[in-house]
Amino acid sequence: MQKHLTKSRDKILTGVFGGIAEYFGWDKAWTRIGGTILIFFTGFGLIAYIAAAIVIPKPSESPEGDSHKL
Repeated sequence: MQKHLTKSRDKILTGVFGGIAEYFGWDKAWTRIGGTILIFFTGFGLIAYIAAAIVIPKPSESPEGDSHKL
């Protein structure tokens, strides 16, 4: 089954960092800490976060993904 990057249902703000952590199999807390550091210490971090919040889709309603839709 192919993985797709989506926002996380377990979200704090928009679900971007949680979704990235789920996709790569990383710890969500460390991913959020690293992302927050990028946002506060680089101008690129905030721009990247806003772009990701717009571009990354929300998770599907089905826990199995889109494979069970008719």
